[in-house]
Amino acid sequence: MKTQSLLISGLSLIIGAAGAFVISAHVAAAGPNWPASRVTDLAQPTAAMTPVLAKNLADFDDLDFHVYTGQHWENLPKSHAEDITVYYPDGHTTKGIPAHIKELNFMWTFAPDNRIVEHPVRFGTADGEWTGVMGYLDGTFSKPMVLPGGKTIQPTGKRYHLPMTTLGHWNQKGTMSEEYLFWDNDTLMKQIGAE
Repeated sequence: MKTQSLLISGLSLIIGAAGAFVISAHVAAAGPNWPASRVTDLAQPTAAMTPVLAKNLADFDDLDFHVYTGQHWENLPKSHAEDITVYYPDGHTTKGIPAHIKELNFMWTFAPDNRIVEHPVRFGTADGEWTGVMGYLDGTFSKPMVLPGGKTIQPTGKRYHLPMTTLGHWNQKGTMSEEYLFWDNDTLMKQIGAE
């Protein structure tokens, strides 16, 4: 009985993995249904996108390419609910736009040219409740990095091209009530020679 249970569990994992692969392959093969976007070449909505999803994806492009990159924090309410909860890669969270801005500002303290200029992957649910965007954080480690404990890492002049992903949970008012941020801090430290 135990062996049969393990076999069924193993088959379930294989079937689940195969299903995930098929879904991933389908999304990758969708091509023009999920167009990439760049700051110099914004993606246009497609027939596969509902108007609300197209709006949320366009707002997210604007968020990363202009609001974030230009540090135009006064425009965050266009895409962020006032009481937004943001989940960061290291597991901590912030509540509200002011706390989120405080976290975001850190990147420019050691990399004044920090920016996001492309979203090679963008998709979401038809109802616009969820969006997923993959992009890159680009910049140069040109200023001292002061860590929370007071330790300072001197600049190396090295550039970073850090893959990042954001999952946005949008409310009925057309702003994100939750934002899930993913990137690998270890990869960043390796790229900038600060490990």
